[in-house]
Amino acid sequence: MPRWKKILYALLVTAALVAGGLFGWSFLHRPDTCAEGVERIDGECVGVNGEGYDFGTREIGAVARAIAQENKRIEKDPHVTVAMMLPLHSGNEALNRQIRSDLQGAYLGQLQANEGEGEPPKIRLVLANPGREYGHQAPVVDTLLRMARSPGDRLRAVTGFNLSLDATTAAVDRLTAHQVPVLASRITGDGIANEEGLDAVAKPKFPGLARIIPTNHEVARALAAFTGGLDREDRRTVLVHDTREDSYNESLAKAFDSIEEKGPAGPAEMSFTSPAIDEAGSTGNQFTQIANNICSSEADTVYFAGRTVHLRLFALKLAEVGCGKRHYTIISGSDAASLRQYMSEENWEKLRGTDGEAKVTVQYAAPAHPQAWDTELTAWRKEWRERHHREPTGKELPQYLAEPKAALDRLRGLIDTTRRAGTDLGTPPSLEDSRTMLVYDGMVTIGTALHQVQNGPAEKVPGLEEVGQEWVRLNAQHRVAGTSGLICLTGGGNPYDKPVAVVELDPGRKGEGTLKYVGLGWPAGGPQPKNCVIPSRTP
Repeated sequence: MPRWKKILYALLVTAALVAGGLFGWSFLHRPDTCAEGVERIDGECVGVNGEGYDFGTREIGAVARAIAQENKRIEKDPHVTVAMMLPLHSGNEALNRQIRSDLQGAYLGQLQANEGEGEPPKIRLVLANPGREYGHQAPVVDTLLRMARSPGDRLRAVTGFNLSLDATTAAVDRLTAHQVPVLASRITGDGIANEEGLDAVAKPKFPGLARIIPTNHEVARALAAFTGGLDREDRRTVLVHDTREDSYNESLAKAFDSIEEKGPAGPAEMSFTSPAIDEAGSTGNQFTQIANNICSSEADTVYFAGRTVHLRLFALKLAEVGCGKRHYTIISGSDAASLRQYMSEENWEKLRGTDGEAKVTVQYAAPAHPQAWDTELTAWRKEWRERHHREPTGKELPQYLAEPKAALDRLRGLIDTTRRAGTDLGTPPSLEDSRTMLVYDGMVTIGTALHQVQNGPAEKVPGLEEVGQEWVRLNAQHRVAGTSGLICLTGGGNPYDKPVAVVELDPGRKGEGTLKYVGLGWPAGGPQPKNCVIPSRTP
């Protein structure tokens, strides 16, 4: 064979080997894709998708498809993208049902925001899964930042955020640092909030962050101001708190510790350590010891700073230990809104005791409750009639009750409309745990901001900074009537004097226990002012 042919063959063989090697390397190292925009990382499907993917959680499949259908409907209209960011998969069925409630609220809020003609921009909703406990939030935030810069995606807000964790804080910090507006609808941790005051507002910790739910500090103020039987001068309290690193637990413990008690001093605080948000671990053993120590004291009220999984177990252990015929009230924060979903018939029996009398009841400050507005308006009307001897007119009804009642009626009407249209949401939305209500309110608030900041041609969508600056204008005449209460945002993007609903989980005398609305607590000590005009915070 001529020398030149040998050289040519050698080069061809080498090229083939190199090409094969590169193909093999590429094949072995290609991303393991779960769906469009979603990769498998450490066994979790992490990423962003608005095409109906369920992230491996069958409970959310139907509502994810409904969102995709609405996205398809408005794709030819002037629109922007809003991302719903929260962990979308759990091995726990109760948690998966909670995720479904969140997404049902997001979908219904999207429908409400997209209602009407000639009101651009419409909202295209995408789901962003950062993995369990936001463990893979960094690559998801990378994607969202690219979408914010993309002329095709036009991401203008990120909402969701259901857990107050360090990883959540990191995600919010990075998004807002790049001018991506964030509206937190369900996080109560004090660490993910801007401070108030001239200097703080001028240089906010999270520029472009808004919240529609009170912080744990505000919740504690509301509970302290609540007069529905919590402010007895003869009660003795004890704080039980989780020491695991968790912003929700930490800020709730500090908030409870700051409440000034009128009654005699109770025992010193007691702590436990849980392994994770949704794992019991050895907490049952720890709770047995804590319950025995509480029995040895004269405490009758327990402030519990911990997650729902552990709250349920603590309540059962406190009932199991006994303490004679004493009755205990456990008071906790907004995470307890899902407690009833974790209770079994056997659990109710334990809380009830052998004589049928409740050994333990749980009260918590829910961010919303569907019975609140009807109950409060009924009581207000009764008092009005007794004073004025006539029925009040519509204009005489207090805005802080009437407007949220009207908003809740709209949501219920929307739920009924989707049902009659045959839209499958997996299961009929339940408003009892407040999740659907809160997330719905968040989407409506985003829609309000987008519509108010929009100007010029319909095709010219608002910029990121414009949307982020609009949050602080949503008060007074531009207040948002939420199903959870009037949303009046301060200069720091925080809800002013947003009420909490004090709810009681009562085991009753037989059968399944009841979830009873008790009353409203106001962080400022009283209802929001007329027209939600926020007063000066300076003397």
